[in-house]
Amino acid sequence: MKKFLLFSFYTFATLIIVVILVTLFHPLFCNIESVKKEKVFCSGNAPLLEPGQTIKVMTWNVQFMAGKNYVFFYDLPDGSGPDTKPSKKDIEITLKSAASIIREENPDIVLLQEVDDGARRTYYQNQLSLLQKLLGDMYPCYTSSFYWKSIFVPHPKIMGSAGMKLCILSKFKIDYATKYRLPSKPQNFIVSIFDIKRIVFEAMLPVHGKKDFVILNTHLEAFPGKTDVMEKQVAFIDSRLKNLSLNGYKWIIGGDFNLLPDEKAYDRLGEKQRKNYRRNSELEILLKSYGSVPTLSELQSEDPSKYFTHYPNDPSVKKPDRTIDYIFYHPDLKLKKHYVRQSGAEKISDHFPVIAEFSLTF
Repeated sequence: MKKFLLFSFYTFATLIIVVILVTLFHPLFCNIESVKKEKVFCSGNAPLLEPGQTIKVMTWNVQFMAGKNYVFFYDLPDGSGPDTKPSKKDIEITLKSAASIIREENPDIVLLQEVDDGARRTYYQNQLSLLQKLLGDMYPCYTSSFYWKSIFVPHPKIMGSAGMKLCILSKFKIDYATKYRLPSKPQNFIVSIFDIKRIVFEAMLPVHGKKDFVILNTHLEAFPGKTDVMEKQVAFIDSRLKNLSLNGYKWIIGGDFNLLPDEKAYDRLGEKQRKNYRRNSELEILLKSYGSVPTLSELQSEDPSKYFTHYPNDPSVKKPDRTIDYIFYHPDLKLKKHYVRQSGAEKISDHFPVIAEFSLTF
């Protein structure tokens, strides 16, 4: 009994110390501002976009280059996944495989989600830097923005630093970039400090003789529970897109939206897999307002499987089974060739790249 009381005392005392430290040094634990200009790096004489040209865009959640050999704790509905981090060898293999897909597809602009930088789970690597070394001089311009950054996360499956970014790589000049915090789900103060801070990340690309072209990258909430956070995040993005259009900007947004397209997609999932979705998808406002990749008709076709973008790590899911990654675009842009790259990407991430070509009509 004495040992139990002593243990309880020390546990309580440690918790009090953590709370005090977090309260006093909140910015050190997760310093993600509401709006922030981010650094842009351009080497050499990166060309400007030209009116009327065709550009190829890829969006891809690369799952911190972990590969598909793991079931992480958050991959199971009850949070009981056994794995906490990938091996260095698997990360090395996955980085090379991801670089190979990017080189093969040769997109003009790449939007990446879940790229680690300084995280304990990935051995404090700067994964964007490692990827760029493998890509060589393909992308003279790039920018990135943290949406999870903490010197220590006191979760039993983490217990160390976190660092995760959205990244934009471009063959064309980027003038500047800005991140905007998305609405957060309601939760207690301590948990909110250490949790991921979802953002939309915006880069301005100059166009010869015309107004800047805007590329946006995002990654919406993955575990909304019964909150209205998805509705709020989608509304924020819709408002931002409408504001850009109102001010004369053409745009493309891509990312992991963590939302199903419609009721049929919801009904296709097993009961346990429906936990983080609603039958009436919050994404409807974007799907009905803008063109998308995959297109609405493709998503609602008799066999939409070739447009599935997510292959969960949950062992009970035996194949790709849903679409949650998308590209949306300004009504004046002309969509050309587009697809979900499933072949050859099955072992790289739990997401597939979404790829589309657009004619830039100004």
